[in-house]
Amino acid sequence: MTRAIYPGTFDPITFGHIDIIKKATRIFDEVIVAVAETTGKHTYLDLEEREKVCTEALKGIECVKVTRFSGLAVEFARKTGAAVMIRGLRAVSDFEYELSLALMNRNLNSDIETMFLLPDHKYLYLSSSMVRQVIHLGGSLSEYVPGIVEQILIEKHRNK
Repeated sequence: MTRAIYPGTFDPITFGHIDIIKKATRIFDEVIVAVAETTGKHTYLDLEEREKVCTEALKGIECVKVTRFSGLAVEFARKTGAAVMIRGLRAVSDFEYELSLALMNRNLNSDIETMFLLPDHKYLYLSSSMVRQVIHLGGSLSEYVPGIVEQILIEKHRNK
């Protein structure tokens, strides 16, 4: 069985993330969406909320498992038996960061490969931070995230 992990903050998960995940399921027998507990970023949604929205948003996509993790992504990959870490690239601006991350991960564990996947062109501009900005300014998110994610973000924004 070939297994890959797709680690990230997923704050929140977007249609761009989901597009990458669907592409990964055509390559691997199992894709573990690994929701990072600590990333050095201040998150809008807490870990439990991020795991919940990922689980809900990915229901019905076969071969996908959502779980949270802490620590190094390469260590989590090793523990789960994944030989590949999936990363999404949207634009040239992502490449430098993602390349440095991949090289560091290879240095930490040379048994774990990084595979870059490109989202569909309609998601090249989409990021979780843009989604958070849109909800903060009262815009609609229906083109960017699944309905369950939009509902949770709207509720969270109301309660802030």
